[in-house]
Amino acid sequence: MRLWRSVVGKLWLTILLLVSFVLFILTILLLEFFQNYHVNEVEKELTNTAEKVARIIENHKDLNLGMELGKEIIDEPVNIMISLEQDESLYSNDSSSNQYNIREYILNDKQLQSVKSDGKTVKKELEFSSDFSSNRYENIIIIGTPLKVNEKDGAVYLYQSLGVIKDTTRQTTKLILLAAGIAIILTTIFAFFLSTRITAPLRKMREAAFEVAKGKFDTKVPILTKDEIGELATGFNQMGRQLKFHINALSQEKEQLSSILSSMADGVITFNRDGTILITNPPADRFLQHWYYEQSEATEEAIPTTVKELLQSVVVTEMEQTDELSLQGRSYVVIVSPLYNNNTIRGAVAVVRDMTEERRLDKLRKDFIANVSHELRTPISMLQGYSEAIVDDIAESEEEKKEIARIIYDESLRMGRLVNDLLDLARMEAEQITLNKDVVTVMPFTERVTNKFIGLAKEKKVNIYFETNVGINREILMDPDRIEQVLTNLIDNALRHTPQGGEVTVSLSESNDGYLFNVKDTGSGIPDEDLPFVFERFYKADKARTRGKSGTGLGLAIAKNIIDSHKGHIQVQSKLDQGTTFTFFLPYQA
Repeated sequence: MRLWRSVVGKLWLTILLLVSFVLFILTILLLEFFQNYHVNEVEKELTNTAEKVARIIENHKDLNLGMELGKEIIDEPVNIMISLEQDESLYSNDSSSNQYNIREYILNDKQLQSVKSDGKTVKKELEFSSDFSSNRYENIIIIGTPLKVNEKDGAVYLYQSLGVIKDTTRQTTKLILLAAGIAIILTTIFAFFLSTRITAPLRKMREAAFEVAKGKFDTKVPILTKDEIGELATGFNQMGRQLKFHINALSQEKEQLSSILSSMADGVITFNRDGTILITNPPADRFLQHWYYEQSEATEEAIPTTVKELLQSVVVTEMEQTDELSLQGRSYVVIVSPLYNNNTIRGAVAVVRDMTEERRLDKLRKDFIANVSHELRTPISMLQGYSEAIVDDIAESEEEKKEIARIIYDESLRMGRLVNDLLDLARMEAEQITLNKDVVTVMPFTERVTNKFIGLAKEKKVNIYFETNVGINREILMDPDRIEQVLTNLIDNALRHTPQGGEVTVSLSESNDGYLFNVKDTGSGIPDEDLPFVFERFYKADKARTRGKSGTGLGLAIAKNIIDSHKGHIQVQSKLDQGTTFTFFLPYQA
């Protein structure tokens, strides 16, 4: 079955059927031709012989002598019958068992007897029984030629059985069939050889095509001939080279596009018209993961509703659409643009931009302006009010004037500290701060800074301690003034927020790659909701509590920037009404 499905089988079968059909038609035509040819030849020969016999008889006055001479030119198996007038039979040489029937038939047949009266040669073919016992029949051809003897009209009849012609036809048929059989066998061999030779390069092309389909674009077809099949092989090899070139070009473009998409900070999602996701990059994957996390397990939506609505609007309006949405506390701007296939929209591409940081910075800017305005409003109001009191001579005694002047001086110092802190913080965030690093013995340094607050602690009736397991000669590379500023800020905050009878503990310990500084107090603590924001500018967990404690809300922000500039890190742990612990780490080579 596989042979008939192949090109070899189909070509072989086609050639074989075509040649067989042609040979079949040719055999039939040849058999018909030869049969008619033999019959016509017999008719011509009988006619010529009959005419010769009639002339011989007519040219001799002696009838018997003429008949004897005419009989001599007749060969077997031709039979002769000479008849005069209507029913007179002069002679017949037929000795077969059915001679009487033939003679009677000739004498009684009007067409054959018309030869005597019309003087025209007549031929007739009829079927006679040759054997009554076996019901066998044979075909006989009869030729009648006019004869004139002694003023009497007669006829010479020659007849012959066509059995010999049938034997000749059968032999001819055998020869023709034998020749046709040999031709078919030779055609089969030739067709199979030809089809195999023609299809051998095609089979190689088929194998090469399968190899190319597997990605082996270097596969080549051998060029065996210079005909159309050879040209096809040449074209196939050229196609393989071009295909490899274009595949490589497409791969490079795909890798380039993939690299561009992967390196983009914005998320990119490509859709079909029906909303099916085609391509995403890592930021887009994170965006979709955040959305999936917020959805219930029963949802069947593949994309957020906002994005789906934008996609539908793009398909309808063929214009870019923009909207915003929030997921997991983050703000996103989605820009959906149409993708065209010729003049029709085949889909859309969505750019998902995370605007959380921009929104946060914008909020910080607004909060900064509001906080600076808020912090400056109080001292400015006090300066304005007390200055008006002096101008209006409200203070009567020198002591009242000195008190007003002292308040104005304190508020101006407060404003100066606020402005200086803002300038320091701005320089640090702009990375314009210059660190004057030096090698410092860390334990004496920390102990000295702690001891500065013993007097203030006694005044507030708070116990302050210093603890360490670091050797007295251990050193660190850092900016001592900046780190002292950090410790001073942390210890001062701890003392200000620790009630009477409380404790503040400053500890120093050594880790594998640096030192840990801890400032722990037993004060009021920080609420959990405020812990993530303690290092931001103008942070004050309890505004009412801190209003009178001369804090600007910038100390911790400055401290964090100083620690970051030393390649360290700072963190806080706190429980409400149980105390707070600030810890910062400095590496050896800070």
